[in-house]
Amino acid sequence: MRIIRDYTYVTDDDRGAAAAIGNFDGVHLGHQSVIDLTRREADRIGAPLGIMTFEPHPREFFAPKAPAFRLMSREARAHRLEKLGIERLYELNFNTTLSSFTPQDFASAVIRDGLGLKHVVVGSDFCFGKGRAGSVEDLKRFGTEMGFGVTIAELLKGNGIEVSSTAIRNALSDGRPRDAAAMLGHWHRIEGRVIGGDQRGRELGFPTANMSIEGLHPPKFGVYAVLVDVLDGPHKGSYRGAASMGVRPMFGENKPNLETYLFDFKGDLYGTSLSIGLVDYLRPEEKFDSLDALINQMNADCDRARAILDAL
Repeated sequence: MRIIRDYTYVTDDDRGAAAAIGNFDGVHLGHQSVIDLTRREADRIGAPLGIMTFEPHPREFFAPKAPAFRLMSREARAHRLEKLGIERLYELNFNTTLSSFTPQDFASAVIRDGLGLKHVVVGSDFCFGKGRAGSVEDLKRFGTEMGFGVTIAELLKGNGIEVSSTAIRNALSDGRPRDAAAMLGHWHRIEGRVIGGDQRGRELGFPTANMSIEGLHPPKFGVYAVLVDVLDGPHKGSYRGAASMGVRPMFGENKPNLETYLFDFKGDLYGTSLSIGLVDYLRPEEKFDSLDALINQMNADCDRARAILDAL
């Protein structure tokens, strides 16, 4: 998969794709349905399969101080899209210039002249251009005028509920990772590098890999049964574990992070990239009367997490 970030400088090899357009936060089943439609069009016209998305997310650009809402980082999104067979990821820099384009400017300068797309696929609720003034009907008209095909994908519903990033965020906020997974088509994963911690877990007999969740929508704080993929380094592979999400009230911390204990693992993971899949919510964060009480609870958490993961 090739990643292109500047629509004003695109090689001939990267032009002419069939591309789905959207933010693709979470790459959920609705997104995957759109990608499948795009794949069929790409095969039909003999074009590379592409995605056009934006970085930063437009919501972050217009409201940089708003609470974090993203389900995944740009790196995690790229990993997921690559797994789905995307050949060209147009991860366009969303800036003042791009945000000021009228719908017609966007269609002509970005879709036609910049990327030279042969076909685009969007959801039925797609809006584009300054002030989100452009509709799917406008896009179809521009496609006819400018020479690119347009397919409108209907919104996907699961069990009568619209599959959306908002619904997934709500499920995660409620501590329902399996409901989120049912809409995602995969476990909700948090990816990032292992950072240095205070090594309290090691002292307690539960060494943990610490990761920041800054910039991401925070799932409900508490303890989870998790699946762990070590993405690089000498310990690359798949593991199981238990993880704590939150601010560690036992020790007076206040910056949320994710601490993961890998079962039956020995080794150094500092600087390694991990992908943590949330499977089940076990309990909320607690402040215990003593370290012995905390250790007893951690043993019980691990036993319960092992039983849950064994049953998958």
